[in-house]
Order: sequence, then structure tokens, then C-alpha cells
Amino acid sequence: MNQWTREARYRPLSDLAPEVYQLMKEEVRTSPWRFSFHIQPPTGLLNDPNGFVYHNGTYHLFYQWFPLGPVHGLKYWYHMTSKDLVHWFDEGAALIPNDDPDSHGAYSGSGFIKNDQVHIMYTGNKRDADWNRHTSQIVGHLRSDGRIEKHLPPAIPTVPDGYTEHFRDPKVFQHQDVWYCIIGAQRTDLTGCTVVYRSEDAEHWTWIGELDTRYDQFGYMWECPDYFELDGKGVLLFSPQGIEQQGDRYQNIFQSGYLIGDPLNLPDVTFHHEDFVELDFGFDFYAPQTTLAADGRRILVGWMGLPDIAYPSDRFNWAHGLTLPRELTLENQQLRQKPVQELTALRKETLYAQELTLEQHIMPAQAETFELELSHLQLSSDQLELKVRASDQEETILRYEAETKRFTIDRSKSGAEVPAVEFGTDRSIMLAEPLHTLRLFVDRSSIEVFLNDGEAVASSRIFPKSTSQGIVLTGDATALLAIYTL
Repeated sequence: MNQWTREARYRPLSDLAPEVYQLMKEEVRTSPWRFSFHIQPPTGLLNDPNGFVYHNGTYHLFYQWFPLGPVHGLKYWYHMTSKDLVHWFDEGAALIPNDDPDSHGAYSGSGFIKNDQVHIMYTGNKRDADWNRHTSQIVGHLRSDGRIEKHLPPAIPTVPDGYTEHFRDPKVFQHQDVWYCIIGAQRTDLTGCTVVYRSEDAEHWTWIGELDTRYDQFGYMWECPDYFELDGKGVLLFSPQGIEQQGDRYQNIFQSGYLIGDPLNLPDVTFHHEDFVELDFGFDFYAPQTTLAADGRRILVGWMGLPDIAYPSDRFNWAHGLTLPRELTLENQQLRQKPVQELTALRKETLYAQELTLEQHIMPAQAETFELELSHLQLSSDQLELKVRASDQEETILRYEAETKRFTIDRSKSGAEVPAVEFGTDRSIMLAEPLHTLRLFVDRSSIEVFLNDGEAVASSRIFPKSTSQGIVLTGDATALLAIYTL
């Protein structure tokens, strides 16, 4: 096991001999939990999705990357591209932290199109001799060789008065030909918030002010903000840290969610909104980012992991992946999240596709990586239970209780090693309507569950043996069931 000293965490990849890095990649490939159809790091640690943008027929999606191990250290931006949101091409490290303002990491940021060219804005992280943090916001553009060219000096070189150096993750958007960026921040009283800047050219930025919301005391830091408008409403995504658990809510170490309200009043940076809602009730979801597809759909991708949590894959020198892309829609003042329609291209063999009448239980198929869709569900018993990646020793359980409309995911037996047991081994949500549709995507070490056409979503990591492939459905019900290998 590596000793992750400060020096080891901030060693640049360029210091590593190519043959040593090749050995690291070979070690990662021996992991039994490498994904089949999710974005994952070639080595080391992946975290926040960054720079998600569509341009000239191509989706560009970057992610935070520490290449040398499954810990947080000197962050790069790793670049992936796709024509269809399904098949992703590895473009390598695009943003290298090798200048003074980002000497200790190219932290998270966003992408935007200017002058028919992909641009980004990100947070440069620098530490001084006393290890004090200094953050700045840096603009850059994507060159034809796939690397980011930085526009130095930083566009926003310092943190404004009243805020700590936890000031990061700029998300750029345009409104009426003016550029705006919203940044996650921490006040000097150690409470979280977001702030807004404006620019005429996306290079020279002017402070507008702190975004006025109803949440003045809501955690100690707001990370990864994202603002967009959907069906005439303003939507603010962010990831607050330091929220106390409330019943079934806020059970993970950190949360991600949204506020919906009237469109942002930019002259006085006020936002009139409804209550905060978690985006995902699973075990492993954080730092989502959105973009617009060519046809106007709002697409979201999240980090399928969390900070400060150990995972079994760590011992193979890699950690984490990104969620599948989701389409966001608005219904009854709530976001709905559905897998993008393009994901049907992942389907290989049809294992099961017919009307199903359940009386006790059925094991219709076995699979390691698959999509399952249960629709037109009519339940006559009190409970429906679905076990996946099941064997005599292992199982991940999805359970629905009809009387209360409570849906639970139980990963207490999902593998020999269950992450973050100190935060519990089940997650639940009360649905607004009876369960009628369930769709899930299961990869070698993950499960993503979509309920009632996106009313609720849960993303979770599981680490079963490759031989645990049973699918068991129990309850008195009729439904249409389809299972596809992926």
C-alpha cells in the first residue's frame, strides 16, 4: 500500500517513467470491478465531471483526474468525446497543472462555446510555502491537438472580501449576449453559498454579488453549482457540504440537489425558489454537471462516487466512474431524470421480453451487466422485491412497499466489501405516486435505478463477485418485463 505523503500526492505524472505508468495501467486492468459501459479512469482517481459541452456534432466531457493512485492529489482534466453519449473515446489528459496559478491542481470548471471554439473556465489551485491555499479562476480553449491552452494570467485572480479560499467550480452560461459565471463559495463565517460574475467577452470578469437564496445557513460549502433554465423555470444545482441527516434525506457524507424557481434575476442576483431537493437517493452520487444537447435536451452527468470514502477498487489503484447521461425534464415543479434515449444502443442480447404474472418468485435470467425494465406494473401484494447480482452469499435488494409507497435499496450483502457502512447500508425514498415503472442499469460494480419514468433516481456502487449474477423477482403482480445484456 502506498504511503500517500504530501509529496506523493503532488508528484506530476511527467515525473513517472513510461514503463512504470504502463505497469500501473496493467495493475488496474486486473481489477474484477472495472466497468463495462461507464466512463472510468485509466489509472488513479476520477471525480467531478467538468467542461461538459456539445460542439459541431461532438460531446466533450472532461473529468477531474489524479493519475497516480485512488486518492485526491494533483488534479488534471481528462478528456472524453462522443458522438452519441454512449460510445466514448479516450482523448487523454487535456489540462495539465503546470503553471503557477494551478501548480497544485486544475480544479473543476465548465465548458462553453465562443467564436465557434470550445472554451473552459476552471479553478486553479495553488499552495504557498506554508501550505495555504490560493485559488483563481482561469479561462482556456481547446486546441486542435486536444490540449487546453490557458489564457493567463487568471481571469479572476483573487477571492473577494468576505469569502475563504474555498472558492471554486465556475459554471459559465450566457444570457442576452452577456456571459455569466456562478461560483461555489464559502463565507468567512464558514457557511456555503454561490456568487455571480459577468463579462462581455468571457475573458474579463466583473463581480456582481452573492446569489440571494432562502438558504443562508445550509452547510459549510456549496460545490459545483450549475444554473440553467428549463420550461421557463430557473434551476440551480449545487452540492452542499455539512448538511445534517433528516429522516431518509441527506444520508450520505455529502449531498447534491437543486432549487427550482423563477428565472434568476441577474441585475440584483436574487433567486425566488422552492425547497432544496436531492437529485439522487443512492449511495454514490455527487457534483453533477449539465449541458444542452443538439436537439435542446438538458443532459446531466454526475460523479458516481463521493469524497472521503474508501472503495474496494482502491487496492487496484483506481477509483470511481461517471453516471450514465440523463435527460432532465420538469414536471410539477420537480426535475425528472431519465436515461438518455441513445442508451438503447448498448443492448446486446434480449434475455427476457414478455408479460409477466408473478405469484411467488421467478429467476428469469442471470447476467453480470444488464438493463432491466419493469413497466405497466400492477401490484396485488403488499410488497415487491427484486434481487440483482445475487448468489447464495451476495445480493443487492430493491424493495417496494405498496401501502407507504416506500422504495428501498439494500446493499448490505452486495459484496464481501461494502463501502461506507458507517453511513448505513440502505437508502429509501417515499414516492409521490405508486410504483408503475422501474428501470435499472447494472454494470460490474454499479447499479443505477430509475423509478416512475424518472420521478426518483438512485446511483450506487456495489462490489460482488463476477459469479453473482442471479436476478430474482418476488411479489404478486403483473407487468411487462424486459432484460437485455449490455
